[in-house]
Amino acid sequence: MLGSATSIETNLHSTQLGAPKTETPETTHIFRSKLPDIPIPNHLPLHTYCFQKLPQLARRPCLIAGDTTFTYADTHLSSRKVASGMSKLGIKKGDVIMILLPNSPEFVFSFMAASMLGAVATTANPLCTAAEISKQLTASKAKLVVTLSAYVQKVELGEGRKVITVDDTPENCLAFSAVAEADEKDVPEVEISAEDPVALPFSSGTTGLAKGVVLTHRSLITSVAQQVDGENPNVYMKEEDVVLCVLPLFHIFSMHTVMMCALRAGSGILLMERFEIRALLGAIERHRVSVAMVVPPLVVALAKNPEVEKYDLSSIRLVMSGAAPLGKELEEALRRRLPGAILGQGYGMTEAGPVLSMSLAFAKHAFPTKSGSCGTVVRNAESKIIHPLTASSLPRNQPGEICIRGQQIMKGYLNNEKATAATVDVDGWLHTGDIGYVDDDDEIFIVDRIKELIKFKGFQVPPAELEDLLMTHPSIADAAVVPQKHDSAGEVPVAFVVAFDLTEEAVKDFIAKQVVFYKRLHRVYFVHAIPKSPSGKILRKELRAKLATTMHTT
Repeated sequence: MLGSATSIETNLHSTQLGAPKTETPETTHIFRSKLPDIPIPNHLPLHTYCFQKLPQLARRPCLIAGDTTFTYADTHLSSRKVASGMSKLGIKKGDVIMILLPNSPEFVFSFMAASMLGAVATTANPLCTAAEISKQLTASKAKLVVTLSAYVQKVELGEGRKVITVDDTPENCLAFSAVAEADEKDVPEVEISAEDPVALPFSSGTTGLAKGVVLTHRSLITSVAQQVDGENPNVYMKEEDVVLCVLPLFHIFSMHTVMMCALRAGSGILLMERFEIRALLGAIERHRVSVAMVVPPLVVALAKNPEVEKYDLSSIRLVMSGAAPLGKELEEALRRRLPGAILGQGYGMTEAGPVLSMSLAFAKHAFPTKSGSCGTVVRNAESKIIHPLTASSLPRNQPGEICIRGQQIMKGYLNNEKATAATVDVDGWLHTGDIGYVDDDDEIFIVDRIKELIKFKGFQVPPAELEDLLMTHPSIADAAVVPQKHDSAGEVPVAFVVAFDLTEEAVKDFIAKQVVFYKRLHRVYFVHAIPKSPSGKILRKELRAKLATTMHTT
């Protein structure tokens, strides 16, 4: 059980106990959106907010999955039925359910059902190993798992945990279809506070191992409203739009910017279980996709794959790239392929709820934005750039750590007061660990980062996790993991190890058996010692410099 609102407040009290104030408001350079603040109904539960326009949207397409289309009325009804079924299984306010699914209608039904019960949804990549999933189940104390039969073997049964499968029904599992047949009138009345948690994605923050990020009804509604509400929405989605959902819904980018934003705007959502270029292009052409949320590797495919020329993609009017920086050359290559589309970037972080900034080229009444820019800070929020060493705020055109403040940021890390206080300071500023600057037009540019995370195709790879695993090998005396630049993936994890009687393949195989595919080591370099500071901290900068000057990606 995640706990009641009161216990969560107690667990995360440290959000108010961070670093002391270092400057007065008079000396702080605060940056805001070019768009005016708007009223945000963040007193509502998330599901009520997302389906607030249901009466006028009831017959419009909501979820498109293969040959099946669910209207908004269908989607809302199915979510209520699943909520009723989960309630009969004992799920109540404050409990956690894990959604271990690829993109599917059942993912949406389960997430919204949890919200309706005042429960909390934690999402996980079905391709993660049993050990990785077990860690998240243990940390979140999930009482129910919704998954496919193929992944049941990765889920530890016992401790009263129930497993619902969407397809076949293995022994000791329940059929999703049976749960979804419950009477929607039996959904219990639950008093939900704006500060109650509703989502629990896991993130590595700026460093270290994955931690549960507590996102409340208020934080997610605020973040969605910052994008799609108001007379001039920052991301203008229309009821006639069909939004591509090929990015995994278990990732906060797709969960928020595709699922929640599209539901609020009344757009149709084209669900694709996996990326396959021909299937993707055919679906875009057939369903006249108009809004595409993508990540840089997908941009590479759209910009460079010759198959693209065989399909009519003229319906696409907006392409938003996120999860990892998009290079200027790649951005321009895609513009040439899709000359009729508006292309831009957003910038986010799970802990930020998740969007920090967004291109104003996507607004209903758009502003011109620059290539390589991440846009301007979202409405109803503030940002500042601070000196990494002195924490003093910096004016325009001076690079420093990007910080953001607003009601959209996380409530804190689950049961981790120390990590919460290190990320959100006493004044409520969330420190991102990214280095950037704000130019004369209030646009944000990312130039570097303090944080140690490796971004493989937008997925987080925390070096500390791989280093801990490497150190369990009896023949490895010391290890360090750093990112190496890669043309298609952006970055890949490589290891420096101090070891005896080991080959590179043996080390890579040792890790591959324990982690999901994107955390696998791409290279292993054997060294006599790992460079460290007097306090014992790994000097990753030295290792990255060594990679840049003496080694190359193969």
